[in-house]
Amino acid sequence: MIRWPRACPGWSCPCPAGASSTGTWAPGRTPSASCCRTRAVADGLSFTPVFVQLDRTEKIKNCQDPEFCKKLVVDYYFEKVQKLKFGVYDIDNKSFDLNDDDYLGGVECTLGQVVSSSVFTRALELKQGKPAGKGTITISAEEIKDTRVVYLEIEAQNLDKKDFLGKSDPFLEFYKQSDAGTWQLVYRSEVIKNNLNPCWRKFSVPLQTFCGGDFNKPIKVESSGILFVVPSHPFSVDAVQCADHDNDGSHDLIGTLETTLAKMQTAGAGSLVEYECIHPEKKQKKKHYKNSGIIRIKSCKIETEYSFLDYVMGGCQINFTVGVDFTASNGDPKSPDSLHYISPDGINEYLSAIWSVGSVVQDYDTDKLFPAFGFGAQVPPSWQVSHEFALNFNPSNPYCQGIQGIVDAYRQILPQIQLYGPTNFSPIINHVARFAAHSLQQGTAAQYFILLIITDGEITDLDQTRQAIVNASKLPMSIIIVGVGEADFKAMEFLDGDNGVLKSVTGEPAARDIVQFVPFRQFKNAPQEALSQMVLAEVPKQLVSYYKWQGCPPLKLPEIKAM
Repeated sequence: MIRWPRACPGWSCPCPAGASSTGTWAPGRTPSASCCRTRAVADGLSFTPVFVQLDRTEKIKNCQDPEFCKKLVVDYYFEKVQKLKFGVYDIDNKSFDLNDDDYLGGVECTLGQVVSSSVFTRALELKQGKPAGKGTITISAEEIKDTRVVYLEIEAQNLDKKDFLGKSDPFLEFYKQSDAGTWQLVYRSEVIKNNLNPCWRKFSVPLQTFCGGDFNKPIKVESSGILFVVPSHPFSVDAVQCADHDNDGSHDLIGTLETTLAKMQTAGAGSLVEYECIHPEKKQKKKHYKNSGIIRIKSCKIETEYSFLDYVMGGCQINFTVGVDFTASNGDPKSPDSLHYISPDGINEYLSAIWSVGSVVQDYDTDKLFPAFGFGAQVPPSWQVSHEFALNFNPSNPYCQGIQGIVDAYRQILPQIQLYGPTNFSPIINHVARFAAHSLQQGTAAQYFILLIITDGEITDLDQTRQAIVNASKLPMSIIIVGVGEADFKAMEFLDGDNGVLKSVTGEPAARDIVQFVPFRQFKNAPQEALSQMVLAEVPKQLVSYYKWQGCPPLKLPEIKAM
């Protein structure tokens, strides 16, 4: 089982689900599955990954085809390569130590491979490349997250006037009750100034946050101006209070009401649910007191909001494309001062960026075929400058087999081209956008595109690039830009859009933020995975926001799983 979002308390294990194994083991064996994840161990200046056992399944006696029941939980991170190892043992003693038990075989994989596969089955191996007979292990994954969301629209009429020189300034606060009986704030609305007939903006609260996914748990909603208490059980009753907001932090109670979530859900389609807002002290002291206003529930709906894992596990493919800067400002690849110079250990900043990002993304593409392009070089046989040439020199089939295929194509093309210029991004962005636009015509959440651009300097076609990004923001697509070398990358930071919405030259705003830029120099002395974690952290949110905007559910709808 996979836990999302990330920061979750309690223990976790890299085994994302129950594992079942089949094979030709002798009768009388008692198999048990052990699950491990990697941990870096320092040795001088290098770090060696080792596997550390985190948990085990139950033992199943005398079974050749065990199906393990115990669910194991792990926190999931898209931007990390989370390496896992599953081991199956024949347990015939009470010792916890596995060294005195028979090893029946195991398998190493990544969590990304598991979640991107509808069924993940591999042959058991005694060691890499040596099969353990005919035994196999099957691993399934499910996300333990309630993706339902409560949407509410609320208004009020004729609230009591609480301010001496003006009207009330009401707002709402929602609370849920903890297991200890205390109230925990889960939502606060905006304050509506000087208004006795407020209508608050439509808002949403995740059902898990709203009531812990437990419809029997009371929910209390407060507003400075108005305080609501909304229990979720259809027959339980709680209070709703209305209060007035004061700038000095003291808020005056306007009133309370009692209701249930079930009753609130009857609102909608022109039918309002109304409550009298009662101030307890006024009701007790004033003989002819009626109410302090009317609270109206205009709409109360529970809808499903899908997560990144819902889309990936539902069948969405992530397509990865690489664009490499071959402009002359990189320097002669034969010179050690060049950014394209391949060191004796076989790497440079371009290759490091490709490996770091590609090693994560490749797990989410079934065919592992990745188009790779260069720009800004003179290419044979015409030696014309091209800003969109295939690294494998095959324009009709620019796909490379895996990340290693991209690396091999890069190394082979370096001595065959002449670095030139200028630095134009828009051709390769538009190239990937054409494929994304074609995918959009399908009207499903089937494919999402990630373009990695690695460059050493300022953009020459900045205006055209801005327009290309604005156009691409309407498509299932994200752009990652990694700046290598020591150049000034102010234009890249401008494209990132973190300081405001990116706009084209004509003033058209981007529909959403799809660009992530990082300078490679910040990660020179960091572990390889640090770069991928930085540049890929926003992709899940970008993918989900796009399909939510388009109203596209996952290809395969998830089952609702409560924590």
